[in-house]
Amino acid sequence: MNHTLKVALAQISPVWLNKTETLKKVEQTIIEAGEQNAELIVFGEGLVPGYPFWLALTGGAEWNTNVNKELHAHYVSNSITIEKGDLKTICELAKQYGIAIYLGIIERPLDRGGHSVYASLVYIDNSGTIQSVHRKLQPTYDERLTWSPGDGNGLRVHPLKDFTLGGLNCWENWMPLPRAALYGLGENVHIAVWPGSDHNTKDITRFIARESRSFVLSVSSLMTTDDFPTDTPNLDQILKKAPEILANGGSCIAGPDGEWLVEPVLHKEGLIYHTLDFNRILEERQNFDPVGHYSRPDVTQLSVNRERQSTVSFKDKTS
Repeated sequence: MNHTLKVALAQISPVWLNKTETLKKVEQTIIEAGEQNAELIVFGEGLVPGYPFWLALTGGAEWNTNVNKELHAHYVSNSITIEKGDLKTICELAKQYGIAIYLGIIERPLDRGGHSVYASLVYIDNSGTIQSVHRKLQPTYDERLTWSPGDGNGLRVHPLKDFTLGGLNCWENWMPLPRAALYGLGENVHIAVWPGSDHNTKDITRFIARESRSFVLSVSSLMTTDDFPTDTPNLDQILKKAPEILANGGSCIAGPDGEWLVEPVLHKEGLIYHTLDFNRILEERQNFDPVGHYSRPDVTQLSVNRERQSTVSFKDKTS
């Protein structure tokens, strides 16, 4: 049965800006999907510990305000450092249930000094091994006030049964060249993760599916004012301008012909299941393949730098 793949879209809210409690929620969701024999589970962008909604609500671009400094410090303190084992339990669950995982995190990597954060998409295979960490290439608009720009190291694909998986964060999915990089690596299941809301997913999900002749899984989170913990720093300032619904979901799946397999799901927390059939990819590639028979590499080619970027490199003398 390598030609079929049971997938689970995890449309859940974070315990906002609380790393420990959000990880517990993610772990329980993986267990639930594993018990239903899902083979791949996908979570939304930056789910652990949550999207920086405060930036648009508290004058995030104002210099040297206590509100922005305190919220940023709280955010960084609750972000994920993979090198310190923050995803260890999730990796163990992937192995225990034989389930592959795409998880959106706010990463605080030691290879960049351990103080800046990145919106990263982590792929953990069904043996529990982290295979790639894709740091969002270009944070969008006010996100740049708290997230750092990533690099091309995570532009990678991963085999799962007959399928080839790849993924991008939020508005990266609108960037044609990163999409092309994944297509060129053989991607045929595209993972698009979002902080939430169908205004992001309802058009581009079908567009990418038609462009690539691939399955597209768009996964969003949920967020309402009830999801702000009472111990959030400066919560009163956030709530002054916050709409009741900040993210309504919109998780969905399009097939390789660009038609809906699962239309955007709104205001509903939980797991969304669907089984993909690999043969549908081959059928739709018959008349269009963007990096195969319907391409002209003698005319246009893409060059990709996948080197992990760092500010310093050291050469130590060995004895």
